[in-house]
Amino acid sequence: MSHARTPALATAGLISVTAIWGSTFFLIKDLVERMPVADFLAVRFVIAALAMLLLFLKPLLQLGRRQWWQGLALGVVYGVGQLLQTAGLEHTSASVSGFVTGMYVVFTPLLGTVLLRQRLPPITWIAVLLALGGLALLALHGLSIGYGVWITLASALLYGLHIVGLGQWSRPGSAFALTTVQMIAVAVVCLLATLPHGPTWPPDRGAWIAVVYMALAAGAGAMLMQTWAQAHLSATRAAIVMTLEPVFAAAFAVSLGNDTLTWRMLVGGALVLAAMYLVELAPRRKVVAAQDPSAEALHHEL
Repeated sequence: MSHARTPALATAGLISVTAIWGSTFFLIKDLVERMPVADFLAVRFVIAALAMLLLFLKPLLQLGRRQWWQGLALGVVYGVGQLLQTAGLEHTSASVSGFVTGMYVVFTPLLGTVLLRQRLPPITWIAVLLALGGLALLALHGLSIGYGVWITLASALLYGLHIVGLGQWSRPGSAFALTTVQMIAVAVVCLLATLPHGPTWPPDRGAWIAVVYMALAAGAGAMLMQTWAQAHLSATRAAIVMTLEPVFAAAFAVSLGNDTLTWRMLVGGALVLAAMYLVELAPRRKVVAAQDPSAEALHHEL
């Protein structure tokens, strides 16, 4: 695989991840009506962690202590984010939750700037604003700031931190093992949230099939692809690509569900795609190299 093609393949991988996430919205909505949120997450991520352990035990045993701690930290951040997001969904509408969760597209570059002192070209900030506008059109039909919004916003902050952390710590050679450690940490966090009674099981065969799909495809598989992709992409670029999730969710809702295609879906989706164009396909301008001495390195990252 050529070095020049790797970022494009990583981007394609992230797009496939957002498509899988988008396909799970109607499954999650049905499941959380029939079993507690923490219990659903615990069963989902325990299955994902066990699958990762079976597949990648050897590279896991070869992982260094420092990378173990990094993986555990990333997993705890992601796990708490999952619990906050789903708890927030119980106190606000799904559309508002989707928009507020998508605020990680703003938090990611802000955290990178504050924590890592990263310098981003103006075109990237324009892409962030376009993605945010697209999310608003796709998700918002009125917004009231309540308890559910605040804890969902906290989950978006944690997701942004997770994306930044992955961008710093993920390496191509350790992606499998790092993903496994993250899955173990997420499973433990979600199991602790079910105490003192422990998790209840999915109520029927259909629920089990949905949980297993979300554990393997939207859980272990998606995290594995995200971890590998972020070894080749900057955190902000990854965050902007992942705002395609509500676009895919809307597409699945129209094609497989009962939703009707609206102008908000079309315009919102177009804005998100425009944001992706800016960070993916727009040619690098010489002014970027003049403003940032590390622009050549950034060219391979962004």
